[in-house]
Amino acid sequence: MKESSILSKEAASTNRRSFLKTGAAVSGGLMVSGVAAPALAQSKEYPALGNYPDGVKGDTVVAGLTLDLTGPYSAEGAGQRRGFELAAEMINNGDPRIKKVSPLTKEGILGKKLVLVIGDAETKPNSAVQAATRFIRQDKAMMVAGSVSSSVAIALQNTCERAKTLYFSIISGSSDTTGKDCRRYGFRLCHHAYTAAKAIAPVLAADYGKSMKAIYLVPDYNYGHSIHDHMREFTEAQGWTTIDTPQIHPLGATDYSAYMLNIANSGADILINLDYGADAVNSAKQAHEFGVLKNMKMCVPYLPAYMLEEVGPEIMEGVYGTMVFWWTESEKNEVAKDFVEAYEAKFGAKPRDPEHNAYMSMLLWADAIERAGTFYPAAVVEALEDSINHKRPYTMGGEAYFRAEDHDGAANFAIVRGKKPSEIKNKDDLVDVVAVADGVTTLPPIGYAGCKMGPAA
Repeated sequence: MKESSILSKEAASTNRRSFLKTGAAVSGGLMVSGVAAPALAQSKEYPALGNYPDGVKGDTVVAGLTLDLTGPYSAEGAGQRRGFELAAEMINNGDPRIKKVSPLTKEGILGKKLVLVIGDAETKPNSAVQAATRFIRQDKAMMVAGSVSSSVAIALQNTCERAKTLYFSIISGSSDTTGKDCRRYGFRLCHHAYTAAKAIAPVLAADYGKSMKAIYLVPDYNYGHSIHDHMREFTEAQGWTTIDTPQIHPLGATDYSAYMLNIANSGADILINLDYGADAVNSAKQAHEFGVLKNMKMCVPYLPAYMLEEVGPEIMEGVYGTMVFWWTESEKNEVAKDFVEAYEAKFGAKPRDPEHNAYMSMLLWADAIERAGTFYPAAVVEALEDSINHKRPYTMGGEAYFRAEDHDGAANFAIVRGKKPSEIKNKDDLVDVVAVADGVTTLPPIGYAGCKMGPAA
């Protein structure tokens, strides 16, 4: 697609009042004419803070998206883009399905059209921070969102904290994101290393028994070390033994031969593959090619949405993992049904995790603004922190909210297992949802990971 449509790092100074002009945005109705922009009905006057009030003086409001359009997580970045575009279109159109999550939304947010500006994070903290800084300074963005790498998410949280701008990490597996690296202006809806490990360890033990020996393949960055520690903690609590030679590799590795040789000779019963995105695809394929999976099981605790198609069912059969969302929940849940139907109508495909996380995070941000009755950043933070008193119906069942103490998202998620090739009915019928993990009981105890937040204003 021609990139004249988006405001990216090559188009840093584009007027923030203009809309995305992508073919998808135009054909899908993101550019909505006739959306009313009444004066904000506020109960009090607020001082200047961050981009307030400059960012909401006109009839639009900007959300800056730091997406991995290139790099090892580019498939997830593209998915997030689609999810954000769908949410923005539905918010701007006043789609009645939005009201199930954001009951006060009419057309736009507080009557203002939502404009998306997009930059390539490249799966690099520096690139993401540069894009976010541009959005905040030049486009007067009132919110920044987007991440796959936890290192990127943590860097963006720090940047947005200093700028008093709301930030939503969309995929961030490290528990540190809402732990020791938490920030008042940062919020995370998706599950993460601690919650995934706590949920999946008993399922693995129930299926495979309590005398398994595990070896780990670990990407060498924040998320990889975080989930390694938590998977080891929770599987050892089930009676498993850890082979104490984790195979640690750089992010974006392409050759896993040395690691696979060590894994094959380790005497392990199961390979716990902690990779994500393209790394998970490459490492799983090479585990198969080197014959590792003939003699041991494989688990991908934080399972990338697109890995199933890219690796193939012959390799993914029986592989356990966790996912924020799986589309079959639309058969049981009205909010999931609305999302899947709207996504299919716009993009002609079933949505996956990245699309879902972007869509839901944007709806919850809009809901908080509508409840606060203002875009004033500190008031929106307060509304999000009070979301336990305003729980919203969630796509995976139950209700979703942000925990006030650390901004961890309390939301159910799926434990899945790859289907046998002979049982697959169509291209989207790739896993069985073996359990839905409770989003509240899997959260770490408050203060577990050392979260200490400063004031919002």
